[in-house]
Amino acid sequence: MNATERGELARQSFLEGYNCAQSVVRSFSDVLEERGVDPQVAVAMASPFGGGMGRLREVCGTYSAMLLVLGLVEGYDEPKAFEKKKELYRQVQELAATFRDENGSIICREPLGLGAGPSDPTPEQRTDSYYRKRPCPELCASAARILAGHLETLH
Repeated sequence: MNATERGELARQSFLEGYNCAQSVVRSFSDVLEERGVDPQVAVAMASPFGGGMGRLREVCGTYSAMLLVLGLVEGYDEPKAFEKKKELYRQVQELAATFRDENGSIICREPLGLGAGPSDPTPEQRTDSYYRKRPCPELCASAARILAGHLETLH
């Protein structure tokens, strides 16, 4: 699956009702399966990251999901793997810069135009009005495209 297709799958997943983080993770289901990770488990693991971490409006769920997938693909599991850690953190910062360049911020409240602080923890109903005022479907697509492009350059 190419970067554009992953982006469209992430956007469509959001429109189906998945949260932003789940939508991006879901667009990499094949990659997760290749690494022995059940995609449904990964989507469930991503669920608290929606709304900038449970509607705290902090780090964007789409960017958090990029890091979840990146960790599965490029992560390390040895506590003394200094060089792997250094390289992974370099990639995290590179992805953040790319996401910021394309979307303005990695902080959820900023593209949504919200003030500081958390939102009510109750998710809003997904209505036409909700989708009209939210850049989230496009942020999902952007995050999936960026990560797919990044991973293609590594492998």
